[in-house]
Amino acid sequence: MIPWHRFVEIVRSHQRFLLTSHVRPDGDALGSELVMARALQSLGKDVRVCNAFATPPNLRFLDTRKDLKQLAVDVPATDFDDREVLIIVDTTAWAQLGTMGDVVKQSKALKVVIDHHQGGDDLGAELFKDSDAEATGRLVVEAVDQLGVPLSEEIAIPAFVAIATDTGWFRFSSTTPGTLRLASRLVEAGAAPAELYKQLYETDSLGRLQLIGRAFTHTKTELGGRLIYTWLEQADFSASEAIPSDSEDIINMTLAVGGAEMAVILVEQPRGGFKVSLRSRCEVDCSQVASQFGGGGHRRAAGAFFEEPLESARAKILGAVRAAMTSDMPPSHAAEATAAERR
Repeated sequence: MIPWHRFVEIVRSHQRFLLTSHVRPDGDALGSELVMARALQSLGKDVRVCNAFATPPNLRFLDTRKDLKQLAVDVPATDFDDREVLIIVDTTAWAQLGTMGDVVKQSKALKVVIDHHQGGDDLGAELFKDSDAEATGRLVVEAVDQLGVPLSEEIAIPAFVAIATDTGWFRFSSTTPGTLRLASRLVEAGAAPAELYKQLYETDSLGRLQLIGRAFTHTKTELGGRLIYTWLEQADFSASEAIPSDSEDIINMTLAVGGAEMAVILVEQPRGGFKVSLRSRCEVDCSQVASQFGGGGHRRAAGAFFEEPLESARAKILGAVRAAMTSDMPPSHAAEATAAERR
């Protein structure tokens, strides 16, 4: 059980808050930040929100008050010296904080983490975690309820986006009857699913469509089609005139191929190195595979980062995935699969 009474105590006894989340923020990260920001603001708190990365274009519509700031672009780190509480949502990993990690380390504020991922680092924070939750969005709504803040439309919309995006619009196995009951509450409070879906998924740029095409061109399968993988290099982004956030969700599209049980995508980052994402529809635990390379996440979805060229990063991650996928197969079947791939 999450000790929400302690969280309520922290909120009631402090006035100035800073919220942050992970690099390459997604709907769950930004939605959770905005839910918490709106709840705290409704209680008369002084709230700042800052991330290491810019807000992706398809999520900017959520920030109706223009609260989301980017470190070193919109505000310097020194702007947060007066913060009393620093709340980190949707991650418990130093590597995921990017340049905000230095702010967290240097801050004298009381630190709090609200997260649903497995594992993580010691951030020197009080933890409010539940790895069984389908999204951090659920946890921040629980926090809002415990604070006695009503679910206004301004809170319901980012909360719905947080939960809907992290459950693949309610199609992932993490979706439960409780997920749908919570979604119903949010719709009753003002979240409009059809309009939100349009904002999130039907406003793609031509660059993103061309980037998706390049990813599909690279796509390959192994293990009789059970493993599917692809990659994107910076040259693909340049040729498509795409931006970093345009690669979001491409990995889930590859799982639409019949027979695919495990998907991998490697995406080269602007500063170098490759972000690797994993998705599983089989017995393979993505978080265990990712942890071999300093990453983490969930059983069905996880990621890691490789500071090395594509060829070696791809060889390492695919080697680990192959090993995980064949470990539960009968020896004869595993040998046949390996032999087939060598041919």
